Amino acid sequence: MNTSARYIITIVVFVISIHYIVSFTHESYGRATSLSNLKNKLIPGSSSTPASDTLENFPSYPSEPYGGHTNETLVTDYHANATFVILARNNDLNGAVRSIREIEDRFNRRYRYPYVFLNEEPFTAEFKSRISVLTSSKVEFGQIPKEHWYQPDSIDEAKAKAGRDKMEEQNIIYGGSVSYRNMCRFNSGFFFKHPLMLKYRWYWRIEPDVHFHCDILYDPFVFMEEQKKVYSFTITMYEYQATIPTLWGHVMDFVKLHPEYIAKDNSLGFMSTDNGATYNLCHFWSNFEIADMEFWRGPAYTAFFEYLDKQGGFYYERWGDAPVHSIAAALFASRDQIQFFDDIGYEHNPYTHCPKGKGAWEKGKCSCDPLKSFDYDGYSCMSKWDRFIEQ
Repeated sequence: MNTSARYIITIVVFVISIHYIVSFTHESYGRATSLSNLKNKLIPGSSSTPASDTLENFPSYPSEPYGGHTNETLVTDYHANATFVILARNNDLNGAVRSIREIEDRFNRRYRYPYVFLNEEPFTAEFKSRISVLTSSKVEFGQIPKEHWYQPDSIDEAKAKAGRDKMEEQNIIYGGSVSYRNMCRFNSGFFFKHPLMLKYRWYWRIEPDVHFHCDILYDPFVFMEEQKKVYSFTITMYEYQATIPTLWGHVMDFVKLHPEYIAKDNSLGFMSTDNGATYNLCHFWSNFEIADMEFWRGPAYTAFFEYLDKQGGFYYERWGDAPVHSIAAALFASRDQIQFFDDIGYEHNPYTHCPKGKGAWEKGKCSCDPLKSFDYDGYSCMSKWDRFIEQ
């Protein structure tokens, strides 16, 4: 071997030795000069990892999001035809931000279901921008048609005002509020008819300033669909008798007119112990709902809402959407179509549901105190539901 060849071999060995020494002592240099990295740069698309599995194809979530999940936990399999729906005003912005941030962290950053925000007035640019930045999901903002929101001309305003004044004298919450009554009527009979909602079948109702205390590690929409459920809840309680003095009587009148709509294995027994003669005031708290809008859009509920609306009780009294939805679900759906989501930790001040099922609190990494759960408070109807469903 001649002198020139020996010099070249010596230099090559020296360079390779320095490369390996620097690679082991400087991690960033080692990654940058690795064979796999050089191959990817020189030959585009040559990565051994399938393109559909690379992080570049996932949304740009934080590298260490709440709950310890990473980008790889994004769920990309079957989704239901579903949306979140939030009724909010512009001055509800901060509360809406908190609610969306929590449902994203606890559930939706992995599932990316869309959001529909509804308001009787146009949303401001600030509201839209501050909400949209919270999620990679589609967000739509809609204005409620006037005929779906405001008190109808058919209502006798003098009679309605007398009812409001009486409730104010009795210190009933929202007793004197027309806007609250508008909201109850809208949520009872119109939100699922809004143009932005018509393309969806399932909805999850969220309100400003609510809290989700546990990781939700499965898809409740898909669960509802696969199990053929139509309505779900996390909290059940008694309604204020003074706000619905004539509601149950009108319900029973409707039942007599339309016995064909009553489900064979219904949940009337949860709300009445005397086959409907009296109402025990139990209802599902509707600020949390996951439900099938085809149920509300169907003939039974359509006829039911129209019948109640003609009675004027949304304005002459203060009928809430919670008892209206609850009574309808109890009568027109079978008991096995109503779902109690124990493992969804939920709070709407002042009441909290904290999971009680074995291992659910630990699995969900829940932040709520199980000892302060509302479930078996004296004002809760949960014990009645337990007894009814176990029959």
